[in-house]
Amino acid sequence: MRRIVLAVLVVAAVGYVAGPRAQSKRFITETDLFKFTWIADPQISPDGATVAFVRVVVNEKDNRYETSVFTVAASGGESPRRLTSGIHDTSPRWAPDGKRIAFVRSSASQSSASDNAGKTQPPQIFLLPLDGGEARPLTDVASGASGPVWSPDGKTIAFNSETSVDDVKKSDDPKPAAEHKSDVTVVTQAVYRANGNPTYVDRQHHSHIFTVDASEGPTGVGPGSDRGRTLLQKQITDGEFDERGLQWSPDGSTIYFTSTRVPEPWATETGDSLYRVPAAGGTITKIASIEGSIGNISVSPDGKRIAFVGALNGTPIRSYSQPDLWVTDATPDSTPKNLTASYDYDINGGIGGDQSAPRGGNRKPIVWSPDGRTLAVVSAEHGSSNLMIADVATGRINPLTEGKQDIVALSATRDGNKFAATFSTQTNIGDIFFLDYAPTPGQQHAPAPVQLTHVNADLFRDIQQSEPEELWYRSFDGKQIQSWILKPPDFDPSKKYPFILEIHGGPHGAYGNVYTHEFQWMAAKGYVVLFTNPRGSTTYGQDFGNIIQYHYPGDDYKDLMAGVDEVLKKGYVDPNRLGVTGGSGGGLLTNWTITQTQRFKAAVAQRDIADWYGFWFTADFTLFQPTWFKKAPWEDPQDFAARSPITHVANVTTPLMLVNGDADYRTPPADGGEMMFRALKYRKIPTVMVRFPRETHELSRSGEPWHRVERLQHIVGWMDEWLRGEKHTAYSTGELGK
Repeated sequence: MRRIVLAVLVVAAVGYVAGPRAQSKRFITETDLFKFTWIADPQISPDGATVAFVRVVVNEKDNRYETSVFTVAASGGESPRRLTSGIHDTSPRWAPDGKRIAFVRSSASQSSASDNAGKTQPPQIFLLPLDGGEARPLTDVASGASGPVWSPDGKTIAFNSETSVDDVKKSDDPKPAAEHKSDVTVVTQAVYRANGNPTYVDRQHHSHIFTVDASEGPTGVGPGSDRGRTLLQKQITDGEFDERGLQWSPDGSTIYFTSTRVPEPWATETGDSLYRVPAAGGTITKIASIEGSIGNISVSPDGKRIAFVGALNGTPIRSYSQPDLWVTDATPDSTPKNLTASYDYDINGGIGGDQSAPRGGNRKPIVWSPDGRTLAVVSAEHGSSNLMIADVATGRINPLTEGKQDIVALSATRDGNKFAATFSTQTNIGDIFFLDYAPTPGQQHAPAPVQLTHVNADLFRDIQQSEPEELWYRSFDGKQIQSWILKPPDFDPSKKYPFILEIHGGPHGAYGNVYTHEFQWMAAKGYVVLFTNPRGSTTYGQDFGNIIQYHYPGDDYKDLMAGVDEVLKKGYVDPNRLGVTGGSGGGLLTNWTITQTQRFKAAVAQRDIADWYGFWFTADFTLFQPTWFKKAPWEDPQDFAARSPITHVANVTTPLMLVNGDADYRTPPADGGEMMFRALKYRKIPTVMVRFPRETHELSRSGEPWHRVERLQHIVGWMDEWLRGEKHTAYSTGELGK
């Protein structure tokens, strides 16, 4: 891998035309989401000649996403070719010889006599020969199979499946006697809700490691046989814990994984550990641990070391813990080394937008060089992410790419010289690029990245988008804050425009150089949009991220107001038509903002927090951690009250819309939107609450397609009513449907 010459990536701003409306072009709309195509999980072939990926599209009529596996030549200039016929196909994985692809398929039952006819069946692993023939199922697991990982010799696939002891027992008796099955849940652990889980956390089933012979046909689980088929699957791990992040040793004898093996976390922050288990099954051995999270494990070519991304909890605990690149020996009780302790940016980081593929998944693995001396890894800095190379001996980081984009996903050949990566920019949802760093005699510079796909080019060719303007400004205490201004596509500097401040969530997240449909549509509707990264944001270092820990909300609000002031100085924003919106942590800050100032004439708080006290008890992830508060609510109720927007609700004069998902356990509506709604109704302040059935905290990114469109319509509709004087009957009658 070339380690000195930089590859500078420039992604074309597809569909961007500055100035007045270009003839024959239109502005983007909220319903263009139905026409978007997303790319997920690009996987480069072993020889580097082809890239398999998941194409994601919307079926507007059925209100769903459909996923299929495609391939495209790495040489460029060719159109992608559809590889699988299913509409719920994901996770393509090349066999080591490049002659087969394993993938995961969820499909509907084909048996009309089945009680489950037409229903989506649990996902199974399928195998597709590339020299011709149909894909055939490789697994038949009652609870489904996911995450296929090929053994180095191509004979076996390891995967995850959620099972319980009872599942294995029942496989011996395919027709158990009828018995009453209780639907009562007995809760015994502190974490009993999980965002995206419509019921309660299942403590009976755990994600375990299985292997399956990749040369045989459909199989079952357990000893003996099932429906006349020989069972060639084998459960490798069991017990009361989950295993994740499977990786084979180079010789195929061992499977490495990560796990959090703590029976009941109680009131402490837990740490992850790295383990190994013989591929044939046997004793699990701990390799290493850190007091924090472990992910993205990658075994060195010689099998002697393991790299991973780790984030320490900190002592004392930190609200934000910057992820680093670690390496440990692959022997029991090893001590991991933090390679990037002095590198103050986010390893494996990314940028927040609303157009990452809503299905199909994305990975950014750590890639070893063949000699084990360097590691390629994605790092996020100042609102962008790029591919970096780290020296294993010194930890020194050098860029392989430099550009204003977000690397959403990537994969590499085994020699670490060729990469397939999905890049997104502020005007391009995402396309696959091929990067070749293989040494070439006499060549001093790495070749430019080759764009392999143009999945939204036809759509954006007819759309006039806006190019954001980067703006750095000084906050109240002199801190430099990065932000972007998005103007209407037909912007006229002599006019005064309504304005929307967008606040990101997290709070430890970041806006930046990635595509966000919401911002583009607001600009197309005639708004100037400011999206900014106040203190607490990622991609600016550990101290900048953690500085808000016990002061949230607080000075981050002041950063936001300084940004608004900076834009107002430019003269093209009407100070009497200011709006504010944000989701999650941004929803909290939206609520907080309108309790601290009356300058905003419209606000939309999405998946918000109003009462920290209640949130501590009901959110799915708090786990009593002293993340933003030093003590429990009853030990210091004044601190919780002082930083809760609901405490200051008497100050609110801004008309407020609340947007919440009924299945959001990350920021439960009872401690957010419902409280603000009732309080403002009591005070006779204009307010409306928009509720989305079945939706979780991920509504804006991966919610049902129609719900995502309707969410945008309601946000802009509320802004239109209060900033443009365009009345919406729904908001005066309470009938949200039109």
